[in-house]
Amino acid sequence: MAGRRKGRTRREFLRDSARLGAAAWAAGGVAFRAAAAETETSRVFRVDGCPTHDGATRHVGVDTLLGLLAGHGVKFYRTSKPHAWGDPAGIIEADDVVLIKVNCQWKCRGATNTDVVRGIVHRILEHPDGFSGEVVIVENGQGRGGFDGMAGGSNYGSWPEIANTVHVNAEDETVLTVDHLVHAVFAGQPVSSYLLDPIRSRFISSSEHIGDGYRTVSPPPGSNPATPVSYPCFTTAGGHRIELREGRWTGSGHSGNVKLINVPVLKHHDGSGVTGVLKHVYGLVSMSDGYSPVRHYSQIGSQCGKFWSLVRTPDLNILDCIWVSQSSLTGYPPETTHRSNVLLAGLDPVALDYHASKHVLLPLGGSYAGQHDPDAFSGLIGMVTGAQGFINANGGIEGAPTRLGDANIEVLSRMAAARGFPRRVLRGVR
Repeated sequence: MAGRRKGRTRREFLRDSARLGAAAWAAGGVAFRAAAAETETSRVFRVDGCPTHDGATRHVGVDTLLGLLAGHGVKFYRTSKPHAWGDPAGIIEADDVVLIKVNCQWKCRGATNTDVVRGIVHRILEHPDGFSGEVVIVENGQGRGGFDGMAGGSNYGSWPEIANTVHVNAEDETVLTVDHLVHAVFAGQPVSSYLLDPIRSRFISSSEHIGDGYRTVSPPPGSNPATPVSYPCFTTAGGHRIELREGRWTGSGHSGNVKLINVPVLKHHDGSGVTGVLKHVYGLVSMSDGYSPVRHYSQIGSQCGKFWSLVRTPDLNILDCIWVSQSSLTGYPPETTHRSNVLLAGLDPVALDYHASKHVLLPLGGSYAGQHDPDAFSGLIGMVTGAQGFINANGGIEGAPTRLGDANIEVLSRMAAARGFPRRVLRGVR
């Protein structure tokens, strides 16, 4: 295929070593990873002032973020064609299966903003080489998930005005569900969804390549903690067999053209103080593997870190801070939420959660503000330092260590372009 590299780079060797012998795949974003490994800081990309979404398929905040990333060498598209967001070392190839991990365990502002998700999907489909792969929106709500805007179940029973109605995190909050995105907005295009809840209790062997379920992988001998981590294996609506740790099963081996974009929503969470980039992988593991108690919360950091080190590192994290729930996990009632109009992105989950909690969530105050300080609250400190310790002990993120502290994090910021991007600025962007 045009644009695909031959052989393995030193960066890919480091990546595969960190994953302890997992089969290699051709991950995108090489420039992103190289920059992370060769600097003394982790980079957080920040867009402020995202305008209230106007209902268009494109999202001004997402487009501004992709432009900011591209301006610092992180190209969204892998292509040999001239494009402001693309180059031969970009992230998304034209034939990739792109998994978009969202939060759909909850509804209202407790779920990932579907205006943002729509904007990301739209730009994937706009690949300059013509997108021939599949976009799959995924979530494991551990029995409470759903793509119909009704997730969360009895957790909303105290508010009868919304308990049995559709409410999502979008401007059109009673319509723009993930189901609506798949079956209406992107109907007829290679966009699907896969809710992992129904397969969370089925565990399969490494030789099973047909039935859907979960596999487990254990850390190296002597690791602390020594508990395994689970990951899903499933066949998409487009017929692609995804085995998340290994890649895409072809019938005789694994292909590398699987990409993972992690799109959590920022909000308060008891115990850890914050749920953001790190903890979002709890919607990819199966809590039915027997290790839910240690994940909540005595080993929360290292348990999160295990997924990043032993299963798969997302190719890009986009943290949705359009609406932030500073005083609730459910994203309801409205007074527990705040429109912040911020999007964050990066590769280092520890740096992203540190910056987001300290500089987006903490300034909002509220009764839980003391739990949102990553320099002071023990639960949050335990999560970020535990994850940092496990990830760094197992090769870091693509060969680079995760980092904590403002002095170790470079924030690259831009205000959202209120009217989008003129053609003369971004050639090839429609």
